[in-house]
Amino acid sequence: MRHRNYGKKLSRKTEHRRALLRNLVTSLILRERIETTVAKAKAARPLAEWMITLGKRGDLPARRRAASYLLDPGAVKFLFEELSKRYASREGGYTRLVHAGWRRGDGADLAVLEFVGTEALQRLAEKRAKKVEAHRKAAEEAKAQEQAPPPVEEDDEKK
Repeated sequence: MRHRNYGKKLSRKTEHRRALLRNLVTSLILRERIETTVAKAKAARPLAEWMITLGKRGDLPARRRAASYLLDPGAVKFLFEELSKRYASREGGYTRLVHAGWRRGDGADLAVLEFVGTEALQRLAEKRAKKVEAHRKAAEEAKAQEQAPPPVEEDDEKK
């Protein structure tokens, strides 16, 4: 029986699993969006929410607890200065889990774990829009060159 055994084991020993989840949460805070397997994302989600709650508390013990869990001092700084302000009025539900298909090599279910209301998505959408616009413009130019009459050579004009 699994009474009082919270969380998934993820087919890893305790130390490896703990390090994996710490890495995932630190990367999520720094990048605001990570792509991983569904099982890992579901395991990391409550920990990321807990970090945001610590950031919202903002006192010294909360900062020390977050610093003891997160692997990068920059992540702690970003958590307490940026993310805590962003989610100050929100009571919970700071993250979103979106299924993203299957990994090509082994067919594992992939998911995107991201913060709600993040600017990273807007930046990606803008980058994609610029790329699509550049491709469309290049295609229009290529089509215009194909439809243009061939240049007339000077020898043909003299005859």
